[in-house]
Amino acid sequence: MDGLEKNRKLRVYVTDFTHGNVQKQMIVFAAPLFFSNLLQVVYNIADMVIVGNFTGKAGLSAVAVGGDITHFLTFLAIGFSYAGQVIISQYLGAGHKEKLNRFISTLFAFLLGSSALLSLACYFFRTELLELMNTPPESFAEALRYTACSIPGLVFVYGYNTASAVMRGMGDSKHPFIFISMAAVLNVLLDLLFVVKLKAGAMGAALATVISQGLSFITSFMFLMRRKEYYGLTLRISDFFHISREMLMPLLKLGFPMAIRSASVQFSKLFMNSWVNSYGVAVSAVGGIANKLNAVGILFANAVTTSGSSMVGQNIGARKYERVPQIMLTAAKITLLIATLLSALLLAFPDQIFGCFTKDPSVMKVAMEYLPAAIFFFYGSASRAPMNALINGSGNYHVNFLNALLDAIVMRIGFSLLLGLVFKMRYFGFWLGDAIAGFTPLAIGLVFYFSGKWKTNKYIIKG
Repeated sequence: MDGLEKNRKLRVYVTDFTHGNVQKQMIVFAAPLFFSNLLQVVYNIADMVIVGNFTGKAGLSAVAVGGDITHFLTFLAIGFSYAGQVIISQYLGAGHKEKLNRFISTLFAFLLGSSALLSLACYFFRTELLELMNTPPESFAEALRYTACSIPGLVFVYGYNTASAVMRGMGDSKHPFIFISMAAVLNVLLDLLFVVKLKAGAMGAALATVISQGLSFITSFMFLMRRKEYYGLTLRISDFFHISREMLMPLLKLGFPMAIRSASVQFSKLFMNSWVNSYGVAVSAVGGIANKLNAVGILFANAVTTSGSSMVGQNIGARKYERVPQIMLTAAKITLLIATLLSALLLAFPDQIFGCFTKDPSVMKVAMEYLPAAIFFFYGSASRAPMNALINGSGNYHVNFLNALLDAIVMRIGFSLLLGLVFKMRYFGFWLGDAIAGFTPLAIGLVFYFSGKWKTNKYIIKG
């Protein structure tokens, strides 16, 4: 391959966000991210729909509770992959491309090693985790089988998130979408095989998800290694067994606050769901459905946050501070429009939407009570996106840590307990408290933006 062809490929795989139309760049970059997130939600919803229709509300509750636990255990993958993406984008913006190989190998080695240790520890305590979640007795055995299968598969989740973070940090959101598309299709087909044909219940749904996640990790990693020169990389397999202390320190500084934020949010949801589960199997089943509907709102917000973070990171690295407000405004316009559309659809077709999961009358009755909380949740997710893009992209780990504590621990748990127990709104109070707490990053982000303290690259970039 001659130099001209290689440069042409590099222009396709690596995107410069420091020039050009902000709105067009965000839409083009966020669209594959949105569809990637959507497909991940789709194959989670596929578990719920297929299990709910073929095993009943006990199986539906088992997948809901087991899914909550395994999703919580991804907090390191989410936090450190986001941190890795931001650091890569800042290195690119600042012109420190020579540091990318060492940083990427360090990111992979750290996250894959962490996933192995976390999986091993949690596998042996899965029964205790389910007991802490107040898993209904009717669904406990199925939930135990679900977690026994899904927890060992965490290594695939961590691996895929790491490979995707590398590509996204380079400005490539198209290829992660392709890999997750393959996994989503396979997941649905395997759900039908294991749950419907082989009658494997919740464990069949977990097995389908693990195999699909394994495919997404293996294909994305192989692609990254085979096309490494198109990203300007010179990685070898042996590099992934070495951790550079110089590269690890900025990853830990930014990754831990992001991981704590992810863990805090997930912990608060586990805490809230454990109370919700105590109100019976019908309420527990609706809680699982609600989590999937909320995930639709979150996936839009996450797509915009992820794209915005890379765009903000590159521009702060390049000291193009005047482009950052444009990025935030564009993010706000997109997410608020989507929140309005989702709210309108849910209010217009509640029976049809909830009816996709189950026809059980007791579950449908509780589902109708959830509607107001869902609207609050959609708009809370929308308001977080531009602010989290700024906070993440700036690399400011102090603000990230503050955001984690206030958003998840203080506000989410506080509002849930206040409305659910003090005001005696029961399970609806826990749902509404969770939704209202979603506006916390908006307040923190506004203060951070107007302080002007994001106009520095001292938190990550050195040299």
